[in-house]
Amino acid sequence: MSALILVRHGQSQWNLENRFTGWKDIDLTDRGKEEAFQAGLQLREEKIDVMFTSTLKRAQHTLQIIRKVCGLEQVPVYSDTALNERSYGDLEGLDKAETAKKFGEKQVYIWRRSYDVAPPGGESLKDTYDRTIPYFESHILPLLSEGKNVLVVAHGNSLRSLIMYLEKLGPEEIVKREIATGVPLKYLFDHHMNVLKAGHTFKS
Repeated sequence: MSALILVRHGQSQWNLENRFTGWKDIDLTDRGKEEAFQAGLQLREEKIDVMFTSTLKRAQHTLQIIRKVCGLEQVPVYSDTALNERSYGDLEGLDKAETAKKFGEKQVYIWRRSYDVAPPGGESLKDTYDRTIPYFESHILPLLSEGKNVLVVAHGNSLRSLIMYLEKLGPEEIVKREIATGVPLKYLFDHHMNVLKAGHTFKS
């Protein structure tokens, strides 16, 4: 059996300020660092063979903290833009409440929560899925097939894409899925790469 553990990065400064972040390279708040530390404590008993993250510092910083807490500094880490957050294009850096006033709450809701409608200059969740899943299939799934345990520290929407794929969810189901910052989610696979169980608390 093999395990895949997903962790959304800890709270970033723009999470705190309620801004659209996307590909902007914003670091963690003190709370975000603490969330990463707590995630590390939860993962101390887990055997992890390989780690993956995005190219954005909030995810990399979260992983750095987890590695230190777990004593996993020697475990290899791979980073790729395929695991980056969904791009919000022209909305990046804007306050979400002010954006709703400018464009209308209904339009902003569509941009944020529809599956295949992208904000101006940005990506839809479908676009994010279409870059995240091929990377997962080519770089991560083969390791799981070999019996390796893999940790992925990434972002709300790149992780939504993975969860949609792993749990075979439809567009309407995945857009409603909330992913808390700094809370590990673990999938356990059999030898045929079927998900045996998923959860936040169980052990291998």
